[in-house]
Amino acid sequence: MRPVIASAKITLPFLSIMLLLLSLKCESPASVSSSSTKITLAAIISEKQFNELFPMRDKFYTYAAFIKAVKDLSLIKIKVVKRTGNNYQFTRTDLSTGKSTIIRQDEDWNEDWAKKKPDSAYTINYGDFCMEKDLQTNKKELAAFFAQIAHETRHGQDGEYNDGLMFLHENDTSNSYTAPNDVYPAVPGKKYYGRGPMELSYNGNYGYASDCIFGDKRILLNNPQLVATDAVVAFKTAIYFWMTPQALKPSAHDVMIGKWQPNATDKTAGRIPGFGMTINIVNGNVECNKGENNYGMKDRIGFYQHFLQKLSVSDPNCACSCGKMKAF
Repeated sequence: MRPVIASAKITLPFLSIMLLLLSLKCESPASVSSSSTKITLAAIISEKQFNELFPMRDKFYTYAAFIKAVKDLSLIKIKVVKRTGNNYQFTRTDLSTGKSTIIRQDEDWNEDWAKKKPDSAYTINYGDFCMEKDLQTNKKELAAFFAQIAHETRHGQDGEYNDGLMFLHENDTSNSYTAPNDVYPAVPGKKYYGRGPMELSYNGNYGYASDCIFGDKRILLNNPQLVATDAVVAFKTAIYFWMTPQALKPSAHDVMIGKWQPNATDKTAGRIPGFGMTINIVNGNVECNKGENNYGMKDRIGFYQHFLQKLSVSDPNCACSCGKMKAF
């Protein structure tokens, strides 16, 4: 700019035009467009692809319900702070309004002895579901999620991997699946057997899911049937389970994107990053540390490899097995 300012022959109008051209060069229409465009999960998987992945699905499980569940939950963020093993505070933020609300604060939270304990905290951003990393990683996570819900709801076509999302709830509905829980007590007369794509079970899980999804534990504790009668709610509970750490378990999401890394205890137990670890999270007590011939584990791996192929992505170092991995 120094030569321009020093030249007495350049008129002010000409200088103004040059400055205008320079300012336009700094922010082109293309750069504005690219920075404001945000990819969505609907851009990764279409309705046609979804229907092809689940050709025998119950009509209850629609693509529209799945995408709406993803979209609704993408507006929710949960901050979990823990002072002792079972002393929690949950803060739920609605990203559409920016409003944050404490939805759970355990009875002993403000006791002097509890305050002296060091806090640990983590945040669950449900908008990161299959969207946090690069396209290939996001597709692998989606294949892993689909594999788990397909196995949980399959019916009968061994080796075909076309029978996912067939059941709305588990076959045996005689058991109530209730357990003592001070924070999420069972409602008399209600049953909390496995429902939805991830077969959500037990009053504790229904209450925790309801806190995160709705900001009110009573909704699913009082109305557990919603998980099998409202398809959007059903998919939300599956996404909640996938994204939310449980006790000593990491979230399946963190495992599949490489965020979770095993500590010394995990390494001793044979727990390593990969699809096999998500099996441990979902059903480790039944299917893991039992060798390589466990039917459930093998079926989940088969679904995963099937969906990887259908989504045109590979996972050559998948660490798919949990056959030598101790459950939590």
